[in-house]
Amino acid sequence: MKKIMAACLLLATSISYAQTIRGKVINEKGEPLPDVGVFNKTSGSHSHTNVVGDYSLDRTSVGDSVLFSSLGYGSQYLVIAQEDFSSEKNMVLRPTNISLDQIVLVSEVNSLSRFVDVDIQTNPVKSSQEILRKVPGLIIGQHAGGGKAEQIFLRGFDIDHGTDVAINVDGLPVNMVSHAHGQGYSDLHFVIPETLEDINFGKGPYYADHGDFTTAGYVDLHLRKSIDKSLISMEVGQFNTSRFVGMLKVLDTEKSNAYVASELYLTDGPFDSPQDFNRINVMGRYNYKLANNEDLLVTLSHFQSKWDASGQIPQRAVDQGIIGRFGAIDDTEGGQTSRTNLLVNHIKLLDDNQTVKTKAYISQYNFELFSNFTFYLDDPVNGDQIQQEESRLIVGAESVYEKANISLTEGIDFDYQAGVGFRYDNVDDVQLSHTLNRKEILERLAYGDVDEVNTYGFVNTEFKMGKWLINPALRLDYLKFDYYNKLTETYDNNSESKVALSPKLNTVYSFNSNWQVFLKTGLGFHSNDARVVVANEGEDILPTAYGADFGAIYKPFSKLALNAALWWLYLDQEFVYVGDAGIVEPSGETRRLGVDVGARYQALPWLYIYADANFSKGRSVGEPNGADYIPLAPDFTSVGGLLVDNLGNFSGSLTYRYVDDRPANEDNSIVAEGYFVTDFNINYSWKNWTYGIVIENLFDTEWNETQFATESRLFDEPAPVEEIHFTPGTPFYLRGKVSVAF
Repeated sequence: MKKIMAACLLLATSISYAQTIRGKVINEKGEPLPDVGVFNKTSGSHSHTNVVGDYSLDRTSVGDSVLFSSLGYGSQYLVIAQEDFSSEKNMVLRPTNISLDQIVLVSEVNSLSRFVDVDIQTNPVKSSQEILRKVPGLIIGQHAGGGKAEQIFLRGFDIDHGTDVAINVDGLPVNMVSHAHGQGYSDLHFVIPETLEDINFGKGPYYADHGDFTTAGYVDLHLRKSIDKSLISMEVGQFNTSRFVGMLKVLDTEKSNAYVASELYLTDGPFDSPQDFNRINVMGRYNYKLANNEDLLVTLSHFQSKWDASGQIPQRAVDQGIIGRFGAIDDTEGGQTSRTNLLVNHIKLLDDNQTVKTKAYISQYNFELFSNFTFYLDDPVNGDQIQQEESRLIVGAESVYEKANISLTEGIDFDYQAGVGFRYDNVDDVQLSHTLNRKEILERLAYGDVDEVNTYGFVNTEFKMGKWLINPALRLDYLKFDYYNKLTETYDNNSESKVALSPKLNTVYSFNSNWQVFLKTGLGFHSNDARVVVANEGEDILPTAYGADFGAIYKPFSKLALNAALWWLYLDQEFVYVGDAGIVEPSGETRRLGVDVGARYQALPWLYIYADANFSKGRSVGEPNGADYIPLAPDFTSVGGLLVDNLGNFSGSLTYRYVDDRPANEDNSIVAEGYFVTDFNINYSWKNWTYGIVIENLFDTEWNETQFATESRLFDEPAPVEEIHFTPGTPFYLRGKVSVAF
C-alpha cells in the first residue's frame, strides 16, 4: 500500500512539474500589455508577454509563486494551482507610481537596459540632446549651432558623430554610411522627445542583430505606439528660445489607434552672432491589430532644420581679447538638413512560441553644411570655408523568425532567432568644396555619387540550463561599395566588396533573482567610407573589433540595484575618412580597457537616486610610450542625479554630468579641459495642466562643450598655431514650460 501511495505521489509530482501556464495580461481598460515580465520565483523560469499581451511560462508546478511585473504598474503574484494548467490564467495590472522594485532581475543578455528605463520614465527627456545622454557612460557635445549631429563619446572613444555606435529608431537606421561630413553620421533631431517610450542599449560588439558601427555599442530608441491623451505644450526661455509641441490622438478603437505629433523649435542661442536656428518635426503613427495574432505599425515623419553657427574658436583669440567666449572668427558657418521617413513594422504570431517580425523603410535625406576650422591657414585671402553636401535615398528591409521554449532535454530549454535583411544607400552629388561666404564655390575638392549595399543574416540562440543562460550567435555581412568620381575628365567608377563574419558568445549565471554575473565576448566591425575603400583598392574595408565584458548586476534588496563591468576592446584598424579635410587618415590598431559601475536607489516612493561612473584607458598599439594617446578619448566620465516623482503635485530632477581632462593630441601636450555641469527642472501639475521650469547649467559653470587640437591661422597672423579650439558650453539657461493634456 505504501509503495502504491509513493508511486501515486511520484506520478502526481511528475505531472505537476515542468508544465506550462498560459494567459493574457491586460490593464484596467481590458487592453493588452506587451513586454510584461513573468517570473517564476520558485523555479527561476521567466518569460514576457508578446505584442498582444499573451504569455506562456514553462517549468512551472503547483505551489510555485509567479510574479507579473511591468514598469509603471503594480506587480501581481500568482500561486499556481492545478486548475491553472487546464485553462488560460489572465492577469490585470493596475497603474501605479514608477518604482525600481517593479524591475525583476532575470537571465537576459541586456538586463541593465530595464533598470535604466526607470531613469527615463521618472525623468522624461526634455530635449533631443538629452536622448543619448540617458545611456550610461555616453556623453555628447554640440559644436555647430544646434543643427548638426552631436559629437559622441563612449567607452574611451571619440566616436565623432557615430562611427562606433549603431543608432536605430524602431528599426530605422540613423547612422549614415559614406556621409559628406563623416562616416556613421547620426542626426537624431528628427525624434520628438515627447514621443520617446524607452531606450534599449548594449555596450560592445556582442549582439548578432546589430551589425555595422556596433563596436563601442548600440542604442535603440522605441517611440510610443499610442498615446493616452492629447497634449499641447509651449516653452519659452532665454536667447529668444521658443518651442511648441502638439500630440493629438486622432483614432482610438478596439483594433486600431493613431496619433500625430509636431514640434517647432526656434532659438538664437547664447552666441554673439545669432544662430537663427529653426527646426520643424511632424510625425504620424498608425497601429492596427489585423487579428489577435498580428500587429501593424506605420510611421511617417518629416524633419527639416536650418541654422547659422559660430563654429569652434581658438583659445588664443579669447585670451587676447579679439573675441569673447561666445564670439566667432567666421560667423558665416551653418547649414540646413531634412529627412523624410516611411517605416512599417509588422509582427505575426504563428503560435504561442513562434513569431515573425518584419520591418521595411525608405528615407529621403538632404544635407548641406558650411564650416571653417582653420580660418586662413590654406587660403590667406578668401579663408578656408568648406561646404559639405549630399542628397540620399535609403531603402531597407529585415525579417526575423523567433522560436521560444524548445525543450531539448530535461532541464534544458532553447530559444533562437534567425534574421535576414538589407540596406541600400544611393547618395547623389556628395561633395566637399572650398567656398566663400556660403555663396561662391572656389574649388571642388571631392564630388561624386556613392552606391552602397549591406546585406546580412544572423542566428541568435539561447540555451537555458538551470541558473545558466548560454547565448552563442553568428552574424554574416556582405558590403558592396561603389563610387563614381565626377571630378575626373574620363569616366571613373570603382567598386569593392567584402564579407564580415562576426561570432558572439555571451553567458549569464543567475545565483538567484537578485544577483547575476555575465561574460560577453564577440567580434564586430565598422565600415569605412566608400571613397576611402575604392581609393585604397579594398584594403581595410571592415576593421574588426574584438571585445569582452565581465560583470555583475546585484539587487541586495528590491529598492537598490548595483552594476559593474570590466571590459576590453581591441580594433585592428581605426581607419576613417576625415570629411572635413577630404583625406584618408589611418590611426592603426588601438586597445581600450575600462570599468563601468552604476547604482540606482529608490530611497523613498517619490525619491530616486542614480549615478554611473565610467573609467577607460585607450592607447594606440605599436606607438612609443607617451606618444600613444588616442586624441579626445575620455578616461573618466560620470552622470547622476536626484529624481523626484509624484511628491504631491510636484516632480523634478537635479542631475549632473562630469568629464575629466583628456588628451587632445597623441603625446598629451595639448589637453582638452574637463567639466562638471548641473541641470535642474521642476514641474507642478494641477488637474490636466503642468507648469515647469527647466534650467541648464544651474550654477553658470564656464565649460567647453567640444574641443579639438587644431592648427589654424588668423587673418593677421604670420604663422599658424596649433592649440585648443572649442565651442563654449551653454551658460545658465532658463526656460519656462506650460502643457495641457486632454
